[in-house]
Amino acid sequence: MKNILILSCIVFLFFGCVEKKKEEPSEPEATETSEENTADTIQIEEKKREMEPIAMKIDGSYFKATGTEPFWGLKIYDNRVELQTMEDTIQTPPTEPIKAQDSNIAMYRIQTEATLLDIIIAHKECTNAMSGEVSPYTVTISYKTTGGDETQVFEGCGSYITDYRLHDIWVLEKMKGATVSKEDFNGKDVPNMEVNINNNGFSGFSGCNRMRGSLFYEKDVLRFTQVASTRMACPNMEKESEFLTALQGSTTYKVENNRLHLSNGSEENLLVFKKID
Repeated sequence: MKNILILSCIVFLFFGCVEKKKEEPSEPEATETSEENTADTIQIEEKKREMEPIAMKIDGSYFKATGTEPFWGLKIYDNRVELQTMEDTIQTPPTEPIKAQDSNIAMYRIQTEATLLDIIIAHKECTNAMSGEVSPYTVTISYKTTGGDETQVFEGCGSYITDYRLHDIWVLEKMKGATVSKEDFNGKDVPNMEVNINNNGFSGFSGCNRMRGSLFYEKDVLRFTQVASTRMACPNMEKESEFLTALQGSTTYKVENNRLHLSNGSEENLLVFKKID
């Protein structure tokens, strides 16, 4: 009888273990197929990568300034100048700035039937008294109504709004009028760059090395500054050197037909880039 009880307990424990094993889910084994699917997913995700969205609001103005004590705001458009104060919003037709010969200072002198307005924009670092935000330009505005005796003076900080059309990925198509190819750059990719107006910077490939730098932008002015690059050596680096010299020598630009044309005062179309996204 004792032997029968012992045998029954053993059988009971055995079937209990079997049931537990059935309930426990087994982890799928890694296979070559799953690894391939993962690789495909990564490649798809890389292809979907896009330019960083433009962070600022695009309203068509090319210069903005603000100030405190009292609060005011200025916007300059191609077709108008808009000054907003605590009491009023003044809109005037645009005018060409008067530029200083020996420094980066521009003055807009505007006179209408109702308004006398002088705007001085100086390329001098400026700190907002309330927020502490630093801007590259100091702005002084003198305003009074025509026939009035009181002149209001506003002081504050401002910045040019970099052309949103530059915010893209560009591949070199022509250099000094000649079409370029990979063979010109030792079979590697042709120079290309990503321009980011959120931080006024650019980065890319110059033919042999990686490069990066900053943008200097004012209305109708574009310069590629503070250019730094890696120091790899490649055969026939003359083309890369020629490209970097042309890039840093450009001062003006034009965007049309998905092309970015860079020129300077004496030579047009130093470089022509094609938009690729």
